[in-house]
Amino acid sequence: MTRVVQEFTTDVPVWKPYVTPVDLSKATPGQLKALQVTPSNRKVSDYVLVLAHDEETLTHRSPLFNAIMYDEGGMSRAEREIGALAASVVNRCIYCAAVHSARYVQLAKDPETVDKIFAAGADADLDHRLSAIMYFATRLAECPPTADATDMIGLRRAGLDEEEILDLILSSSLFGWANRLMHTLGEPVTG
Repeated sequence: MTRVVQEFTTDVPVWKPYVTPVDLSKATPGQLKALQVTPSNRKVSDYVLVLAHDEETLTHRSPLFNAIMYDEGGMSRAEREIGALAASVVNRCIYCAAVHSARYVQLAKDPETVDKIFAAGADADLDHRLSAIMYFATRLAECPPTADATDMIGLRRAGLDEEEILDLILSSSLFGWANRLMHTLGEPVTG
């Protein structure tokens, strides 16, 4: 029996789409072109194959995703994952929270931070910099967003420069959007 995953975890569940993913053997030339730039160098996920139904959007989405999450400079990859994790926690996107928490642990070798975030969200007892990142990303991901100029001051006091703040805004915003899209296109399942 399949059940919907309810709790946050670093164990990435299976994401089951409501919409049939594009079958690569039957994909149009436009869909194949859109799929050439995937978000990672791994197998193309069912999520991306569902997005391929709208090839024009996917053509723009994947390079944008890659630039926000993988470009060099600015905020560290691990801290970008915290921005994405914060949005995923706010939006209760179990799948994305698992992906980004597992990636953070892999990059930072810091499972304790993830445990604290899963237990307390933006109120987690983290070091000053991560606390400011988590707090800002949470407020930015709320609907409607509640982040304001005071939060920007908090980020600067925590040591973030302009480029790092931009990376945080982009990673949190990207996943605020992606979480909501994932909820409408499928669900995480176990078993």
